Amino acid sequence: MASAASAFAISPSLPTASCRKPKRKPISPAVFCQRGSQFVHRREILKGLTLLPLSLPLFESVHPLPSQSKEIEVGSYLPPSQSDPSFVFFKASPRDTPALRAGNVQPYQFILPPTWKQTRVANILSGNYCQPKCAEPWVEVKFEDDKQGKIQVVASPLIRLTNKPNATIEDIGSPEKVIASLGPFVTGNTYDPEELLESSVEKLGDQTYYKYTLETPYALTGTHNLAKATAKGSTVVLFVASANDKQWQASEKVLRTMLDSFQL
Repeated sequence: MASAASAFAISPSLPTASCRKPKRKPISPAVFCQRGSQFVHRREILKGLTLLPLSLPLFESVHPLPSQSKEIEVGSYLPPSQSDPSFVFFKASPRDTPALRAGNVQPYQFILPPTWKQTRVANILSGNYCQPKCAEPWVEVKFEDDKQGKIQVVASPLIRLTNKPNATIEDIGSPEKVIASLGPFVTGNTYDPEELLESSVEKLGDQTYYKYTLETPYALTGTHNLAKATAKGSTVVLFVASANDKQWQASEKVLRTMLDSFQL
């Protein structure tokens, strides 16, 4: 920072504008001289800015951006789950994501191990730039653990799947039809119907959920994926749990527990 600070320092020995008498009467010599001095100072400050490294931010935000995350274990700030104290409980609120603040997504909740960490969602993927009327799906939140896998909540405008306002997940179609549309957001690239190993329907109160088990050898997210989808209001919400082969062997049960706990 010493080098950056020195870039802003204006040397006392810098030349100043000469105080010559102007030809026009409206501006007094004193004012003209003062303005010339200000011009020199501004010019030197601008020179100082150009000396700063491009990677050095000129201004640091006092408040973290919505897409920033807490790079610490969730067990240090989330409460224990009442259903299983070995997990912690996460319930999304409007302060967590742009879509929740805009009212485009209903608050959702799930449990996860206390050793997991929340990871940053890039601003372009968070929907921050297009709320409250996004035309494409966006990522709400992401959590991961190097040894166990990762999870993410993806939201999609209902209009991408059906023209019926406030449609339920059953209105959109069968579990197979829904995953055919949302599959690429599970895998991170493409979806092949042969990758679907199992699907089921679950009722929690008035809300219906479609659950999936997929084996995805070419997926960017991982060779094993679990997903759970539902629709409410103007949005379809998708919970995805992903793991590679090593993580799956060690944590399949944990990932399924997380998947089962997800609900709006």
